[in-house]
Amino acid sequence: MKYYCLIEKDEDGYYYASIPTLPGCFTQAKTYEELIERLHEAISLYLDLNGPPDPDEIREFVGVGAVEVNST
Repeated sequence: MKYYCLIEKDEDGYYYASIPTLPGCFTQAKTYEELIERLHEAISLYLDLNGPPDPDEIREFVGVGAVEVNST
């Protein structure tokens, strides 16, 4: 099964990833390549411990966007 993940990069250059469909499943790494490896490990471990998510609770991935807000 394919799981969508949210990946962010911080000011120190570290990558962080979470899988919204799997609550509490996240990882981090110094490189993008290492992050992908760790994501595979994190997802596998999560599924081993918790089982697969209920298909009725899986949300469809729509996309990512940016919203600009003027502060006052």
